Amino acid sequence: MAAELTFIENADLTRFNTLGLPARARFLAKVSNEAALLHVLRSVTAQRMPVEILGGGSNLVLAGNVPALVIQPCLMGRQVLSTHGDAVLVEAGAGENWHAFTQWTIAQGLSGLENLSLIPGSVGASPVQNIGAYGVEIADVMHSLTAIDRLTGARVELAAAACAFAYRDSLFKSRAPGRYIITKVRFLLSRKPTIRLDYGDIRREIERLGIVQVTPRAVANAVIAIRQSKLPDPTKLGNAGSFFKNPVVPVTQADELRLRFPGLVSYPQTVGVKLAAGWLIEQAGWKGRNQGAVGVHDRQALVLIHRGGGSGAQLLQLAADVRASVLDKFGVVLEQEPVIWGR
Repeated sequence: MAAELTFIENADLTRFNTLGLPARARFLAKVSNEAALLHVLRSVTAQRMPVEILGGGSNLVLAGNVPALVIQPCLMGRQVLSTHGDAVLVEAGAGENWHAFTQWTIAQGLSGLENLSLIPGSVGASPVQNIGAYGVEIADVMHSLTAIDRLTGARVELAAAACAFAYRDSLFKSRAPGRYIITKVRFLLSRKPTIRLDYGDIRREIERLGIVQVTPRAVANAVIAIRQSKLPDPTKLGNAGSFFKNPVVPVTQADELRLRFPGLVSYPQTVGVKLAAGWLIEQAGWKGRNQGAVGVHDRQALVLIHRGGGSGAQLLQLAADVRASVLDKFGVVLEQEPVIWGR
C-alpha cells in the first residue's frame, strides 16, 4: 500500500492550486489506485474530519488553511476501449492532465475534444465543473464514468445522463457535492470529425493561421493560440481561468441592456440570453486594474490574477468588488466559477 499512498500532515497546498494561494491542509493523501483510495476513506482520519477532493487545483480558491483530509486522486492511464464504425470509446484515469489527454485523443485520429484544448486541470475534475469552451462542453462528449460513492463505499458507474449536467454545473458540484470521488472517465469520440468553428474567434484564427484543411488538430492549434493570446499561463501568473460564469438573463432584460449598451456581447439560448461576463467586467472599468497582489488580467477581464504574496481573502474581496460594480452598472449578478476552501 505504501507505494500507492502518500500521506502528509500539515501539507502545503500552494503548488496544488493554479492561483498559487498559500494554505495548508490538516492532512493530504495522494492515492494512485482505487484500493488506496478506499483504504484512505475507511481510515480513522476520514471518519473524524471533513474530506475534500483535490484535482488539478485550477478551479479552486484557498481562502485560508483547510481543516480537512484532502485526497488527491492520482489515478493515471488512458486507453481506447472499443470501436464501432466511426465511434470510439476512450477512457482516462482521473489524475491525467486534461490538456495532455485531449492532445492524445487527437493523435489517435479522434475528434470531439479539440475545442477543449489547453483547459487546465485534471480529467477527473472535468465532469464536476462540466468544463466547456468554444461551443463544446463535457456534457456533449462524455459517455460515462467510474466513481467511489462515499455514502456506501461502493464502486459505481454513472452514465452521462445521470450526471445532471448544466452550464458549468453537475451532480458532483451542486446536487451531491462531496459524495462521489471520480476515478475514471470515458468519452465517446469519432474518427469522422465534426468541426465546430462558430463560437468565439476560432474561424478568424483558422484564417489568420492560413489553414486550408480544417482538421481536429488545426482546430486544437487555433484554440491553443487563442487561449495563449488571451489567458495567462498559470505556471507564470497565478489564475483559475474564467473566474465568473457567463450570466443567462431573460430576453426582455437583454433587450433593455442592448438599448442602453449597443455593443453588448450576447448569445441566444434555448431559454434566455447568455451575456459575456468578460465584456460586462471590462465595461465596468475593471480590465487591467489591480488591488495589491491581486487584480484583473489586462487581456481578459474574466480572469482574476494573483502575482504572488497575496491571500485568498484579498482575491475574494476583489471578486466581490467586481460583482458589485457589474450589478450596479448592468443589474446583472455574476456567479463565481471556482469553489472556495478554507477559512
